[in-house]
Amino acid sequence: MPLFDLKAHLKSLVEAHAPSGHEAPIREIIRAAWQPLCDEMQGDRLGSLIGIKNGQPAAGSPRRKIMLAAHMDEIGLMVRDIVDGFIYVHRVSGIDNRVMLAQPVLVHGKRPLPGVVASVPPHLLTADMRSKYPTLEELIVDVGLPAADVNALVQIGDLITPDVPMIDLLGKRVAAKAFDNRALVAAVTACLNHLQNLKHQWDVYAVATVQEETGLRGAAVAAHQIQPDVAVALDVTFAPQPGVNGDVTNEMGGGPGIGVGPNFHPKLFDKIKEVAQANEIKTQNDIIPGASGTDAWMIQVALEGIPTALLEVPLRNMHSPVETIDLRDVERVGRLLALFIASLDSDFLQAIEYKTNQKAQS
Repeated sequence: MPLFDLKAHLKSLVEAHAPSGHEAPIREIIRAAWQPLCDEMQGDRLGSLIGIKNGQPAAGSPRRKIMLAAHMDEIGLMVRDIVDGFIYVHRVSGIDNRVMLAQPVLVHGKRPLPGVVASVPPHLLTADMRSKYPTLEELIVDVGLPAADVNALVQIGDLITPDVPMIDLLGKRVAAKAFDNRALVAAVTACLNHLQNLKHQWDVYAVATVQEETGLRGAAVAAHQIQPDVAVALDVTFAPQPGVNGDVTNEMGGGPGIGVGPNFHPKLFDKIKEVAQANEIKTQNDIIPGASGTDAWMIQVALEGIPTALLEVPLRNMHSPVETIDLRDVERVGRLLALFIASLDSDFLQAIEYKTNQKAQS
């Protein structure tokens, strides 16, 4: 098996175009990466991709399942109207109108059309216009074609996605669109690569979920299909930068964030920390006192309840075309996840279950 190149794999993921509800292109890229590492590939009716790597349970022990969930969809736009060859847009999910001016985009019409988000020259702005950002309704995409050609190639409802390459920054840092959350899809791929050289008793269900950005839908459906004993959701978290409250951030390059709060099983947290410390992997606590806004939020309450943890990569400029991460954090998530899976034995569920006091209360 060729040596795994995390950076090249990540580049192939983030430069693909697949917004929420339209994940087919990225699903096939992930399938090609996961198929040699898994014993079986499945899907579900909503479109999530499931790679299964069988464990080797101890003789007489039941087969246990761990679900790894990283969403593969990205934020995007949809054509709302076409006027004189200019394209007006709707938000599909998560697009921040403040950062879209003058950005390159790809319009997914009858054929892909490169375009730009047009901007009014500053010379022509009124004083009022200078003091505020354009609303989403005011954003216009220009593909540089005559109006008749645009009308022939584009229709209302066509998708539009940011169109930027992955950029190398200094050290191990890179910037691109869709690191939220394909950086963690890449971490799952790294985990599956590590597992080729580790013995593990539990069956691993690696899931690239759909439609996270539009309501965590893929994770809910996949959890019901898989019915895992334990789950780990994987997502990005906020990294420090000007204007961001340091109380809600984890340092880039400081290792994976581990979710702490009501959305996460405390004994899973303890076990992941124990494995990280035993293997000298840096981690950070991410305190999330309420809804995490990740796939963990849906998985935790699926079926009769699923013990769930969250591992994260710190990221700057979330929901922009220049999301920024440190590759070392992705590498550490993949390694930590594999070592955690290898540490699970047939007694683990009993060790983490909540004990109920059977004595009658007076």
